[in-house]
Amino acid sequence: MQSSHAAGAVDAAFDEANLIADAGLVPVVRLAERTGLPRLADEAIRIAATRNGGGANPTPKVMSLVAAMCAGADSIEDADRLRHGAMPVAFHGVRAPSTLGTFLRSFTHGHVLQLHAVHRKFLAALAAHTPMVPDADQVAFIDIDSTHKQVFGRAKQGAQIGRFKAVRTLHPLLATICTPATQPVIAAVRLRQGKSADARGAPRFVTEAIATAVEADCTGVRILRADSKFYSADVVAACHRKRTHFSISTGMNPSIQRAIAGIEEEAWRPIRYPRAVVDPDTGVLISDAEVEVAEIPAYTAFVGRPKAEQVTARLIVRRVVDLAKPATVGEQGELFPVWRYHPFFTDSPHQTLQAERAHRHHAIIEQVIADGKAGPLAHLPSGHFNANAAWLTCWAISYNLLRAAGTLAGAFYAKATTATIRQRIICVPARLARSGRRLTLHLPEPWHRQAAWLHLFRAVHAPPHRA
Repeated sequence: MQSSHAAGAVDAAFDEANLIADAGLVPVVRLAERTGLPRLADEAIRIAATRNGGGANPTPKVMSLVAAMCAGADSIEDADRLRHGAMPVAFHGVRAPSTLGTFLRSFTHGHVLQLHAVHRKFLAALAAHTPMVPDADQVAFIDIDSTHKQVFGRAKQGAQIGRFKAVRTLHPLLATICTPATQPVIAAVRLRQGKSADARGAPRFVTEAIATAVEADCTGVRILRADSKFYSADVVAACHRKRTHFSISTGMNPSIQRAIAGIEEEAWRPIRYPRAVVDPDTGVLISDAEVEVAEIPAYTAFVGRPKAEQVTARLIVRRVVDLAKPATVGEQGELFPVWRYHPFFTDSPHQTLQAERAHRHHAIIEQVIADGKAGPLAHLPSGHFNANAAWLTCWAISYNLLRAAGTLAGAFYAKATTATIRQRIICVPARLARSGRRLTLHLPEPWHRQAAWLHLFRAVHAPPHRA
């Protein structure tokens, strides 16, 4: 590729009032409206108007924040991308970044909880109107995990130096929902201080995530998956109260070690993976021949707790050859490999190998975390803790909205990251033309992703079905 004209024969002028850079926001905002996001925000959020107007009329401000994140905003200032060219023609009620910043800083903890309620109800509405959680009446997985987000500035509330030396962080907690055939959606989020324990508030958080899954029509088998940070009697009890199975990594402790030592050698069974998988401890690829699985059908956990809180269920153990250590020589002179063990505690209804494969897929939540940090969570932009908590929840709303839009755009986008959906569907330039009361978007010709864009556009602009 090379320039078609000499440098002196090319000019530039910012003078076209009918262009917009993010034409994909037209169907995406329409999808949010058809599934009731403005109504939910208007009903749930009750922020008293302040002298500077920060709390007044919260609905257009929530919509502006969500739309800006869908278009790629990772700071409050980036919301200014909604105020260029013909955007005032396509949308009404767009708020300036300064107004949105004042609005976020007016949030208290109670207002953040109100925004959480909007997020939960909006996810249920999206699930009812789009195929974003198909087959949830058969089996659904609820994953929980926490992450650390590095922040800068000593004045940022809640930022602390915790697990990572010399690094100030905030500590979000996430829960996602997925089925075997779909990408995850976000069921719940919480922002905690940097030094908060990983499992702080986990039982209540698990209860909320499961309740959200039920509202999203996950009425079949539900399985909560988590790593060893959430291995506790309280988390298991929360699952039992909500009639949800659990699959939780245990780590190694003396009781677990004794149980593993008692497994007979012939009880170990090789597990077949479709392809080599990454060892979570070493990061290297491991093959089928290096992985075996065994099950202890009745293991009693939490024996230090009162008897009513002890739980007996299955302990499934995956062992992997430790390639970093040489094999040992036994009494008969044969070489015996050195194994590393990865146990998890579960009451899953699946058979052993299927339960192990399903548990290992818990790592899919890491993709959601990475997706967020590559987008709106690149920064937690405010110095106020509750403003950042509200920002985190708006990101969860925008993430679910993009996932729903992806399912309407086509099979590829149903599994694509939100960054891909944003790049290929949202950030498409268009020229707006008005004729009477009709608005027409003129997009580039030929656009190689035209079919997917039109699938989404026609799905949300078709007249609603009437009973």
